[in-house]
Amino acid sequence: MAEKATGTVTRRSREAVAGDPGEGTVSTARRKTGTTGHTAASSRTHVPAGTGARGGAEAVDPAELPVRPGEDPWTAEEVAELHEELAADIVRLRAEIEASEAAVAGLMRDSNDGAGDDQVDAGTKNINRESELALASNARDSLAQTERALARLEGTGFGLCESCGQPVGKARLQAFPRATLCVSCKAKQERR
Repeated sequence: MAEKATGTVTRRSREAVAGDPGEGTVSTARRKTGTTGHTAASSRTHVPAGTGARGGAEAVDPAELPVRPGEDPWTAEEVAELHEELAADIVRLRAEIEASEAAVAGLMRDSNDGAGDDQVDAGTKNINRESELALASNARDSLAQTERALARLEGTGFGLCESCGQPVGKARLQAFPRATLCVSCKAKQERR
């Protein structure tokens, strides 16, 4: 399998080091929208991309970003790459959400036309609808995490563990930029 190298870490190694994809979850409030009954998430700390306190990757001082003992300090190129990756993820996730919502709307519209469907057809429609709702919900959660990571990168707090306040680690953040906990705090959280 060919790997696309993106700076100092490949995409495959990012996935291997990142750990749990649900890490750094953001509490979201669910609300019903429209007549379709699907839910939309709104993040408590929603900050659109590129609107952090500093104003973008070029305004981030790499020297301000924390690193663990023994790690090399952040470079401007690494910060710019991280910023680009987070911004690209936001665009991709928004497109995924729009596609999922369109699919759910179509499935909801088609579910009313169930005249003559047997139990298998009705069950298949329900499974498809639930699957699309789950995909949309996961994409919304990932979008909230990614927007929060970008806001922290452009503002303050990026690279610090939200539990103990110690540096998360440069390698960990390059592998999983949305990480909000250091390895030891994440391990404690998973043991609970």
